Amino acid sequence: MYATTGDAKDPELSQDTDSLAGKILRMDLDGTVAEGNPFDDSYLYSYGHRNPQGLDWTDDDRLFSTEHGPTANDEINHIEPGNNYGWPEIVGDETEEGMETAVMNSGEETWAPSGAAMVGEQSFYVAALAGEQLIRFDVDDDTTDTILEGEGRWRDVVYDENENMFYVITNNTDGRGDPIDEDDRLLRFEGPEP
Repeated sequence: MYATTGDAKDPELSQDTDSLAGKILRMDLDGTVAEGNPFDDSYLYSYGHRNPQGLDWTDDDRLFSTEHGPTANDEINHIEPGNNYGWPEIVGDETEEGMETAVMNSGEETWAPSGAAMVGEQSFYVAALAGEQLIRFDVDDDTTDTILEGEGRWRDVVYDENENMFYVITNNTDGRGDPIDEDDRLLRFEGPEP
């Protein structure tokens, strides 16, 4: 089981491998530390995160995550065990030896990426709260495009490959959206061509 944790409004904790804040954690279903984790006797799988949220794997077992930036510079990261993803030392396209630069970031735009779903080996779909859209990130050519918008804040997305359908939940009644009478809603729509 994998879990994401934010930095608890203390950015320095993300670089502290003795803290669980600002990390992606890996554990067995009974809550014990998973065998083979990169840090001895620790839940830590990766560190240096500000606020990671959505996780999913490609068919060939590459793990990707979404992450909120400080102001804009939201990120998509390719997660490798034991790696340092740089917060608060680097954001966006910045680089630093021993730290991983995001494979994609929103630049000056704000996505507020939340849940995510991988389809096949290269299509990473990201639910965006502030961006109010479903974004597709191609993990092989590092491009993004907007798949759907106009439903308000998108909290999470799940893909059912058996039915080739997306299920998306909106998050318009959290005090940050502009809800309509029917909010919040679970939306269902056809997925990409198989």
